Amino acid sequence: MSLLRQRKQPQREEPPPPSSDGNGSDHDDNGKGKKPASKEATRRTKAKWSCVDSCCWLVGCVCSAWWLLLFLYNAMPASFPQYVTEAITGPLPDPPGVKLQKEGLRAKHPVVFVPGIVTGGLELWEGHHCAEGLFRKRLWGGTFGDVYKRPLCWVEHMSLDNETGLDKPGIRVRPVTGLVAADYFVPGYFVWAVLIANLARIGYEEKTMYMAAYDWRLSFQNTEVRDQTLSRIKSNIELMVATNGGNRVVVIPHSMGVLYFLHFMKWVEAPPPMGGGGGPNWCEKHIKSVVNIGGPFLGVPKAVAGLFSSEAKDVAVARAIAPDVLDSDFLGLQTLRHLMRMTRTWDSTMSMIPKGGDTIWGDLDWSPEDGIECKAKKQKGNDTEVSDDITGRSVEVQPEPINYGRLVSFGKDVAEAPSSEIERIEFRDAVKGNNIAHSNTSCRDIWTEYHELGWGGIKAVADYKVYTASSVIDLLQFVAPKMMQRGGVHFSYGIADNLDDPKYQHYKYWSNPLETKLPNAPDMEIFSMYGVGIPTERAYVYKLAPQAECYIPFRIDTSAEGGDENSCLKGGVYLADGDETVPVLSAGYMCAKGWRGKTRFNPAGSKTYVREYSHSPPSTLLEGRGTQSGAHVDIMGNFALIEDIIRIAAGATGEEIGGDQVYSDIFKWSEKIKLKL
Repeated sequence: MSLLRQRKQPQREEPPPPSSDGNGSDHDDNGKGKKPASKEATRRTKAKWSCVDSCCWLVGCVCSAWWLLLFLYNAMPASFPQYVTEAITGPLPDPPGVKLQKEGLRAKHPVVFVPGIVTGGLELWEGHHCAEGLFRKRLWGGTFGDVYKRPLCWVEHMSLDNETGLDKPGIRVRPVTGLVAADYFVPGYFVWAVLIANLARIGYEEKTMYMAAYDWRLSFQNTEVRDQTLSRIKSNIELMVATNGGNRVVVIPHSMGVLYFLHFMKWVEAPPPMGGGGGPNWCEKHIKSVVNIGGPFLGVPKAVAGLFSSEAKDVAVARAIAPDVLDSDFLGLQTLRHLMRMTRTWDSTMSMIPKGGDTIWGDLDWSPEDGIECKAKKQKGNDTEVSDDITGRSVEVQPEPINYGRLVSFGKDVAEAPSSEIERIEFRDAVKGNNIAHSNTSCRDIWTEYHELGWGGIKAVADYKVYTASSVIDLLQFVAPKMMQRGGVHFSYGIADNLDDPKYQHYKYWSNPLETKLPNAPDMEIFSMYGVGIPTERAYVYKLAPQAECYIPFRIDTSAEGGDENSCLKGGVYLADGDETVPVLSAGYMCAKGWRGKTRFNPAGSKTYVREYSHSPPSTLLEGRGTQSGAHVDIMGNFALIEDIIRIAAGATGEEIGGDQVYSDIFKWSEKIKLKL
């Protein structure tokens, strides 16, 4: 049959070869000149365009477009972007500083800024040979241009000594000083710059504003031991009060700076050598208000994921999409392991481990946020939502049950199972097995304590299955004992039974609001300002990673998803209300209840206020990061928040700016927490 098919196929005729004369020139049939090139010849010529040619052409187009846009950007008038924005969206409102200047507000109280973990710049003063040419160049904040050229050198210099928590031999990295320390994190990405500019509109300047920069990698007490930072803050505040007619300062901490300033208020009153010797009335005499922005008062679950597996939701998603980029042993990148090796030397990160245990965060069967709805836009009710079905009849929809108290669960089935059905094997006394990575040179280069955990210890962690806020402390002590031993000298995570016990005079308790008292300052006001309306990490579903040398054995299970689009479980992470980093529970509880009125944590009765800002993302790209954002860092450009701060700095009290402003269920959740006050 195949032979018959071949016979039936018509023979393709070859085109006749072009005729040529004796001189080798081609002629047409009439001999009147050259014969035009055939379509086949043209097609063959075009096919010679190579992949290299395409790449060069693409790079050339990109570079040309880039230079053209750069030229236009530098050539256009400074007002042109605003003109285009107003043409599309309508006239923009006056910035808060301009608005309040027109109302007649003027600078009154000196202002102190306390940056957080991301917002403070660090620069190199002494380094190893690989850091040649980086003297006084920023290693954190700035352009990061030199970091890209020598990433391992950067990791080496940003890491602290794993035994002391201070500088490594031959390395000195110090905080940048002045307002430039944290006005921009990188060029174009503002942090404090917008607030500073608006304060300047009503008369503030360098002498009435002070950036309390510190090395945020160190434990809070070690910033005093190494750099005398706490003493410098005390001296600067005293100077600002003395040179501004006795007007007390308004302190504005952000993020981890909130915990740092909590520590400072106890340090400044405590007698030397542990404290600053300011006496019991120092805060009353020198501080008008503490305006906390995005404060992780009770810690953040995100810190657990960061210390446990060096990831959070975004990193977990990125690793799921492109695992070879972050985890490749073949390419030698090992990005997450280098990141873990570095961040586990930063003692300050342990200050943000959740505090208060199961009493605050919930247990296997209960959490304060029970009944929360995870829809982006919702009709709020006490416990249920009423909607219409396809026939128009009213249908009662119960919120999805969520076990937020289970901060770490190994498997989605464990996260959702009734506690009575979960069989756990105790891990605390488990024998850690041997690991061949211990003798591997490349593994020693990216040392983490997981190499000492071994297969036996890894299996024991997974077999315990679920961890609450209380047991997660034991979990971290098991997988990273050296890190937690070092951090345990500086931080605590419990709830004090008796605050008059002399042990609470130690500095390790000063940044935990549940184990220390506020200063004796009845006229000092405390504000908790933070964004709401953004899904924020609250609990995690984990799985064991594939076994390999030099690896991180645990990772977030990004395949774990909820039942529908309104589920609180997304990519292995249970989400709650917050500002994308700090859950509402942590940011709001102390001012909503723990310090409200005279309590054992606030014996002087300092007034407290909760000011929430509902997140509204920018409607167009022309708005940049938006003027109504509630995100953890972007809120620093929120016009409503800036206006509140300026009014406080100009002399307004909490009642005069409107008292509490609440959009979440923080008061309802606070009532569910059974804490002795």
